Amino acid sequence: MFRLSPLRRVRPISRNLGAACVGAGLLVGASLPIAAAAGDAWPSRVVAVYKVSFNGFDIGSFRFQTSIGPQGYTADGNAELSALLGAFTWRGITRVAGNVDSSNPHPAGYTFDFRSSSRTGSVKLGFRHDNVTSVSMTPPPEPTGEEVPVKEKDLKGVLDPLSAVLALARVPASGDPCNRKLSIFDGKQRFDLVLSHRRDQRIAEQRPSGQPDVVHVCRVRFVPIAGHKRNEDTNRLAEQTGIEVALRPVPSANIYVPHQITVPTGLGAAVLTAQRIEIQGPSIGDIALTE
Repeated sequence: MFRLSPLRRVRPISRNLGAACVGAGLLVGASLPIAAAAGDAWPSRVVAVYKVSFNGFDIGSFRFQTSIGPQGYTADGNAELSALLGAFTWRGITRVAGNVDSSNPHPAGYTFDFRSSSRTGSVKLGFRHDNVTSVSMTPPPEPTGEEVPVKEKDLKGVLDPLSAVLALARVPASGDPCNRKLSIFDGKQRFDLVLSHRRDQRIAEQRPSGQPDVVHVCRVRFVPIAGHKRNEDTNRLAEQTGIEVALRPVPSANIYVPHQITVPTGLGAAVLTAQRIEIQGPSIGDIALTE
C-alpha cells in the first residue's frame, strides 16, 4: 500500500493516527465524566487518567481534571502521544470554563492548543447562551474551496467538544445513555455525534468500587454539518460504523463515565481506556474506579 520512501511513509500513518486520536478526543476530550448527581448537585472534582493505544500498542496518555463550584465549572485536559519510534509526536492541551444549571453545562470560553511533529496551532472560542460569539484560529485556516461554508445558523445551540461530553455524562430522562445527539463546533467544523445502543458488557475491576461492573457500549455516528471538506475522508468517516464509546454507570453519583472509546482507521484502531477515575462531591463522598 505504501510504495514510498521511508520518510514519506510516515505521513499517511501519522495523519491517520492524529485524526483517530483527535476524533477520540472529541469524545473523551477529553473524557468529561461528570453530570448532575442526586439532588441536582454536581460532583465538585473529577480526575481521570486514560491510556491511549493504536493498533494494539500503547502510544500515550490523557489526563483530565475538572472542578465545579458556585462560580461555575472549569476543565483541563492534557494528551501526550508518541509513535513510530518518535517520528510522530503530538501534545494537546484543552481548557474550558462556563456555568452550569441543574441539567447542562453552558460554556463561556474554550481553548485548544496543540503541537505535533510537523505543526503547532491553537483554537479559541467564545460562547453566550450556547451560541458561538467568537472564533480565533492560529494559524488561520487556508480555504481550499472544498469546505462547506459555516453559516450563522450553524453556530447556534452548540457546545464545544469538552462541554458536549460533560452533557453526555448526565443521566438522561429516558434512562438510556446511548439515546443522544450532541451538536458540536470545534472551531473549524460543525457536526453532530449521534449515539445509539449497540450492546452491554461486563468489565473487570482491579479493586472493587461498589459500582456496577457493566458498561453500555454506544455506536457513535459522525454527521458532518458544515466546515468539513467535500472529500473521500469526510465520506469515509460519516460512513464509519465502528466508532464506539462505552459508558459506565456510577449510580452513587448518578452519572455515566466514559470507560473506553474506539475509533477505527484504515491502519488500525485508536483506543482510549480508563485507568483510574476519581469522583468527589459533598453529597457522594469519594469514589475511585480503577480498571
